[in-house]
Parts: sequence; structure tokens; C-alpha cells
Amino acid sequence: MQVAVVTGPGAVELRDEPAPRLGPEDVLIEVGTCGLCTMERRLFDGTKPVYPVAPGHEAAGRVIDVGEAVASLAGTPQLGDLVTMDLLTRCGTCHMCRRGRSALCKQPQGGTLSDGTISMGAGLAEVVRVAAAQTYRVGEIPVEQAAMGEPLACVVHSVRLSGFRAGDRVAVIGAGYMGRLHLALCRAWGASHIGMVDVDEQRRTEAAEAGAARTAGPDELAAWRGDHDIVFVTAGTPGAVELALDLCDDAGAVVLYGAFPKDVMASVGADRIHHHELSIIGVFSHEPEDWRTAAGLLESGALAADLDRLVTARYRLGEVADALTLAVSQPVYRVMVG
Repeated sequence: MQVAVVTGPGAVELRDEPAPRLGPEDVLIEVGTCGLCTMERRLFDGTKPVYPVAPGHEAAGRVIDVGEAVASLAGTPQLGDLVTMDLLTRCGTCHMCRRGRSALCKQPQGGTLSDGTISMGAGLAEVVRVAAAQTYRVGEIPVEQAAMGEPLACVVHSVRLSGFRAGDRVAVIGAGYMGRLHLALCRAWGASHIGMVDVDEQRRTEAAEAGAARTAGPDELAAWRGDHDIVFVTAGTPGAVELALDLCDDAGAVVLYGAFPKDVMASVGADRIHHHELSIIGVFSHEPEDWRTAAGLLESGALAADLDRLVTARYRLGEVADALTLAVSQPVYRVMVG
């Protein structure tokens, strides 16, 4: 089989890899498509210099083989099923995993290709092996939608930990791909209104077309202050935490979803947090219950129109270099490869 390996900044190649051998509880997936996320872009543009590496963790495809014990496992897929899949494995035994907080696993399980190349999902490939328990059936939907299972599970995790309830007033800082998924999910779950904040006018226009009740740049928010129950920060930029707190009403929550540069600090008034019962919540990755919810949403079609809007371009696996070049050079939502 072929698998894409990023070998350095701006350099990617397809390598021949032996077909994976299945364990008794594994399944073999023929990859239909894989989305390029921030990690792939950072590997390719050199800001995450870990080489060589086989990336790709937003993948979906059909089951083409199953291990001998899979049939006895409840809820696992069968031959021919279209599945979305979790390609990032947790240990299952550390304190966080045992607490049900596997997103914060202390010993995440990596992997390598046959030549020792680091695997970060390795979903940019013709086939992948994955534990059956880490696959989720989604019915018969477009494979590009199925491949959004992983980022959607992350957003389900974010909204779940926020304490969101139907009727809440929501703002989202950052109208890129993850911001738009927050918009779609909060609309589907009954937010009373959602405002989107972004520096880019085109992104604001597209967010409004996707259902945002109002949009604004970060310097146009005087009328928004104190008017939200939850503010999701999907663009981790200096000043975003302070801005999000200003947008919160009493008992509001700020959810830090987007990654921040490690040297970015926030200045917040502790007394204000105390007297107004404000919360600042960090969220990271996803957990199995988030995957199950995301898979159900995908299968239901509730977000289908929203997800279709977020596919910027499609490439074949053999065109992965062109796909990555587009992803790092243009403002895109998701570029799909497969």
C-alpha cells in the first residue's frame, strides 16, 4: 500500500508500505478521504519540524477486512460499512483514562511505519489498520462528511464541557473551520443566537451565510459586551481571552478551544471572575462519548449542509503535494485527500 510521508518543510512523498497485519480486534479500512488539519499544515510549512512523519488523522473509509474477534464485539462495524475513525490511541490505563478523561491521556500510544517513520495517524494512505472499538459507523453519507468525524468529535467535546444548554447566547471568536463547526453544532442544538468574530471580512460573510445571527471584527464589539452565556475561542491570539471575558454575561463561560502560542499570557480580573461567577475552561481533543455523538450527528444528516460548505478542495492521494501546498498557501476550510 502507499502512505504519504512528510520528510521536511515543503517535502512529501508516497512510500510503499507492507499491508498491515490485523490483530483479533482490529479492522482494515480502505481510506476514502482524509482531511488536512492544522497539524498537517504545520508539518508541511516547517513550523512543526518532526520528520519524517506519516500524518493524517481526519479519515474515513470502508471496512475491507476484520480481525477474528471483531464479530463478537458489540457495536463494531462489519465488512462494507462506512466508518469514521479515531486514529490517535490512548493508553486506557493512566489516571486520566481511568477517570474517563482520555483526551488528557498521560501515555498516548504512538506508532511507526515499518521503517521506523513516526506515525501521527497515517491516514493519508490507501488503507489503515485501527482497533474496531475506535471506529464509528455513519450510515451512507458522503465520505467527506464522514471524514469530519474527528474534528466534529472535538467540537462536541468543547460544547459538552462548556455546559451549553438550548437557548444559550453564544459567541465564537474565529470563523475558520473549527469556528464554523462550533457555529453549526450550537445552531443544531438550539442556541438562541450566535455571533461570529473574525478579522477577515470574507470569513464573516460566509459565517453569516451559514447562519450566524451577527458578525463583527474584533474592534467592532461594543454592542456585544456582556451579552453572551458562552464564548468559544477558536483562534488562540493575544488578547482573545480578555476579549472573550468582556463578551460574557454573569455566570458566563469562556472556552479556550484553539491552541495558543506557549508564550501568550492572559490578564484577567480575579475579583470579576469571583463576583460574576465566570468560568474559563480549557478543552482539548475528544473522548469516546464525543465520537459516538459526532457519529450520530453525521448519520442523521443534521449538519450535512454545514459540512458540505466546509470542503474547499478535493485531491487524490497521488496529488498530496498539491493538496498540502494549497492548504498552507491559501485561506481554506478543509482540503480533502483520497
